[in-house]
Amino acid sequence: MSTDVQPSAWSGMVPVDDTALAVTDTGGPGTPVVYLNGQFATQGHWRRVTAELGHGYRHITYDERARGRKSHRSADYSFEAAVRDVDAVLAARGVERALVVGWSYGAFVAAHWASRNPRRALGAVLVDGAQPHDWLDDAMEQRIRKQFRQWGWFLPLLRPTGLAPRMNADELARCNIELGRVARERELAPVLDAISVPTRYVVASGASLGSRGDEQERIRASLTAVAARNPAIEISAKVASNHGTILKKDFRAVADAVREVTAATAGN
Repeated sequence: MSTDVQPSAWSGMVPVDDTALAVTDTGGPGTPVVYLNGQFATQGHWRRVTAELGHGYRHITYDERARGRKSHRSADYSFEAAVRDVDAVLAARGVERALVVGWSYGAFVAAHWASRNPRRALGAVLVDGAQPHDWLDDAMEQRIRKQFRQWGWFLPLLRPTGLAPRMNADELARCNIELGRVARERELAPVLDAISVPTRYVVASGASLGSRGDEQERIRASLTAVAARNPAIEISAKVASNHGTILKKDFRAVADAVREVTAATAGN
């Protein structure tokens, strides 16, 4: 924190660019932790992790653009906008340094933010995401576009629950295709190699929504080389749950990774 005044709990909207994000901040004197969601997720997905960690941390969660029930739509759903939003939320809450925890899409955002902000990042926990792998090709791109067109009929039914983004099928497909480009070895490996703060991976098992066969496990295998190259990065746990259930079934492993990073940064 940039002030000695203990922050109070707060919930509200944070303006950024052409939109506004729904943010919750538990306040308190603990280590600030900002949680970054998956594309089909809300800040509610972190409730088990934050409850497990308890009052020793200051938990800051938010719903990304067009996610959840309250965050507004935007003209920009790019990956770079998602990284900028981390800074906007932290600035609005008066937080200079924070530990970033990201799941799925949020893990990529967390990795980029930690890599770009070595003096502001206390550390990072990357939950089943940010694995460098060239999984996007022309066939996969077409598959993604087709998949979201097929899902288009029922996504509006989920939006009142906050579980589906308020984005059309084309916007969702573009976000996922862009993520495939961000994940490419030549793009992501230098980002991970540049991370200088303690970073821990928590890795799921099995498939994720839309994956086939052992695709997801082949992607995860890239982390062995990542950890071998960068001593700041370690694999904290490989858990039994799959990509979609990891925050529900293995929240303790995620919380343990946060504690590991906190211990590694003690005194810094």
